[in-house]
Order: sequence, then structure tokens, then C-alpha cells
Amino acid sequence: MRILLLGGTGEARELAHQLDDHEVVSSLAGRTKDLRLPDGDVRVGGFGGVEGLASWLRQRAIDAVIDATHPFAAAMTEHAVAASRAAGVPLLILRRPGWTEQPGDDWHWVDDAQAAAAALPALGSRVFLTIGRQGLNHFAATGLWTLARCVDPPDPAPAWCTLLLDRGPYAVPGELELLRRHRIDVLVTKDSGGPQTEAKLTAARELQLPVVLIRRPELPTGVEAVGSVAAVAAWVRSARPSQSDARRVVPRAVPPDRRL
Repeated sequence: MRILLLGGTGEARELAHQLDDHEVVSSLAGRTKDLRLPDGDVRVGGFGGVEGLASWLRQRAIDAVIDATHPFAAAMTEHAVAASRAAGVPLLILRRPGWTEQPGDDWHWVDDAQAAAAALPALGSRVFLTIGRQGLNHFAATGLWTLARCVDPPDPAPAWCTLLLDRGPYAVPGELELLRRHRIDVLVTKDSGGPQTEAKLTAARELQLPVVLIRRPELPTGVEAVGSVAAVAAWVRSARPSQSDARRVVPRAVPPDRRL
């Protein structure tokens, strides 16, 4: 099979490795400077919108598209869904499950960064902001002391907060030390899910700190989505053509209990 794998996540890199018996092209947006490249063929950069992606799928005779982008990469997912439908190519979305509130957590759910900024003054005065570099501007007007952790520096660098450039995975002892050293009393993050950045939530629970969580965007309607690399691999195996099969094969649906 010829597969376009929309990546940039740890799950996408694992899939590229597991699907090495297929013709897989991993596509990365290229917004992160120090890219972690997956196995196999890689392309970096955009496709030129929905029409450009649909044309690329047709020209390369792609058999399937797997969207394993970040849960908050909503625009890319919308483009992938529209382009796959236009090109008549099956698409599967991989979204790791979101985090689950535990006993002792003090979570405050909001819909976006603007709502998160509005909620902060009632919760604390020293903020640990872990939403990446996009959307930081919404927090500039809070007037609260803010430590913002990003992988790459925003451009231009904001003067209203303290920047910490770092990349996970993170461990609980390090997160506890960070929160205590900076006297953080409220955490802001996105519901990205996964173990690589979950330690901050455990540390906030231990210190009894409130956490403002931004909900992940809803998936487009009518799409098939799963929550694990194993489920994606099963979907691909169900579509493996025999020597006598036609070029394009539509994968069987994943059983309902394996969907998100």
C-alpha cells in the first residue's frame, strides 16, 4: 500500500516504523526547528490547501491517509478529511485519548486560550503556561507573572512572560521542582493526552494546584478515528491487497469498541 502519514507526534513515528513493509510517506508541517524524523520517506511543509493535497494524493496514487497529527492540529485534520474525500482515498484518524481527572485534581475546563486567560485571575497569580508558542498572546493582558514553556521560541519573543525552552518527556520530580522553584499556583495546559507531558498534572495534584485545561477540538463529522497505534496497524492490515487485487483497496471499518 501507498500511505500518506500525517505526523509530527510520537505515535506517528511509531507507525512509520511499524508500517515499514508499506510505501509510507510521513508528512511534517515543519513548524518545529529541531524535527524528530521518523523512519522512511519524509516530506516537510504544506500541500497548498485542500486542493493541493487532493492533487498530491491523486498524483502519487495514494491508497490510504492516516492522520496522526497533534490533537490540536484542527486545520490540518479538516484539510485531510476534505482532500481525502475529494480524491476518493480512505482516511483514518489516530487520536490518543485525552487525560482523565483523578481524585485530588482541581481541573477547570475551558474551550480555548482566550477563555483560559479569563479564568486565571480567580485561580492564582503565578502561572505555568504549557500550551506551546501559539496562542500566548491571549495571556499578555492578565497582568499575572507567567512562566511559558515551549519547544521553540515564539517570534517575536514576548516581553511580558518568562520563557522556558524545553521538550518532553518530563518526569514528576522535575515538574515538582519547577513548580516549587517558581512558586507556581496555577497551571494552564491543553488536553493533549499521552504520557510524555502528563507529569505536570501529577505534580499539580500533589501540590494541590488548580489546573486550567483547554478542551481539544472536535473531529469533523463522519470520520473514522481510533485511539492507538495497534488499531491503526489492524486497519492497514485489513486493507493489504493480494497480488491479484486491484490497486486501491478500501480498508474494513475498525470495530466500534476500538473507536474513540
